[in-house]
Amino acid sequence: MTTSSLVRELKTLRKGRGVHAGRIVDKIGPALAAACGITSADGPVAAKQKLVTRLTELVEQLPEDLHLAARVAFGLISDVRHPLYQERVAWLATTIDRDARTVRRRVDEAVEQLADLAATTTRRDAGGWHTAELAVAVTLDQEQPEVLERYQVVANQDGVVSFDFAAVFPVHRRDVQAHLLYGGTLQDRGLLDRPGFRLVPAEPLVRGDTLDFAVRYRISHRDAMRPCVLHVPERPCEVFDLRVRFEHDRKRFVRAFDGVMVQRSEVEPSGMPQAVDRAGEIHLRFRRLLPGLLYGVRWGGAATCSVRRAS
Repeated sequence: MTTSSLVRELKTLRKGRGVHAGRIVDKIGPALAAACGITSADGPVAAKQKLVTRLTELVEQLPEDLHLAARVAFGLISDVRHPLYQERVAWLATTIDRDARTVRRRVDEAVEQLADLAATTTRRDAGGWHTAELAVAVTLDQEQPEVLERYQVVANQDGVVSFDFAAVFPVHRRDVQAHLLYGGTLQDRGLLDRPGFRLVPAEPLVRGDTLDFAVRYRISHRDAMRPCVLHVPERPCEVFDLRVRFEHDRKRFVRAFDGVMVQRSEVEPSGMPQAVDRAGEIHLRFRRLLPGLLYGVRWGGAATCSVRRAS
């Protein structure tokens, strides 16, 4: 699957009625089928469902100015199902008070970004399980920082017997102690740059089952923990709730990252400024996380906590 082939196939898909075209399977190319998890065994109904689901979750990651353009272009808005792509373009131009050329330019930009996302992220339903919620609390106002991670995971298939995960903060394994509070049995996976584990529940899970577990980390000393909490999920995650408590007597310059695509270039994404309240705390809640994108905060320089290294 290449970005260029995805761009071509997405431009073909937007023609006519978009995702509502008759014989939709004939308009789905091999690259787009792979990105959506569509196989030769899927009939027209299943193929369309997978296509619409995948396109919708990708469109959700676009910038606000491209979000509406993409939805209209592919017919993802129920009230805008004109039979021709140019008619949908004209409708959007009138709606946002822009000319058709501007709308087409936005659609083309949206297609390019959708292709990048499709090539670098996996589907929410990929794998045997996904995370319903990850809640992380970090306390830095003591000599030994502590991190509490609470997971709620959901089985997507029968017979799920383990869950692999890694801590959302970078620290050398020798500088942290991990203790499972509840949820099963914890096995160390031996990762060095951040703690990685396998959680084995007491009983195998069947499709639709949920499991809650929590891990508490105690870092040996303040300097051992790098100044960031950066999460690049390997699996879909519905909610990532993050709290960080700093020392009361020190001001912090914090940057937040909400679904950032980390490029391979040397340029580090800057993130968005995040205010610290008078109690010395921040609280962020990220929703609908996609695998391969970056979420979290950094309160140090790139040299000490690289975004690209975290991904």
